[in-house]
Amino acid sequence: MKLPVIRQFYQNQSVENLEKALEVLESFTEFRGASETDLDVAGELITNICGALEVHQSVASGQSEKDALNGFAQKVMGSIDK
Repeated sequence: MKLPVIRQFYQNQSVENLEKALEVLESFTEFRGASETDLDVAGELITNICGALEVHQSVASGQSEKDALNGFAQKVMGSIDK
């Protein structure tokens, strides 16, 4: 997870574009010929796209962009600590 990437995706892409990209990446991960490195990169992109989608949702619910980004980061870090 990279917060600057999530911010970039949030600021420059619509929810629809992010959802389409997510579908493509998820489909790619099911390809039998994908290497471990390919899957690691796709997984990182999927995480960042999901983060941007969550930020879009939080901002639509009334949070500021900064609070939404920080909230997502805390959520991820909290899940890692468990």
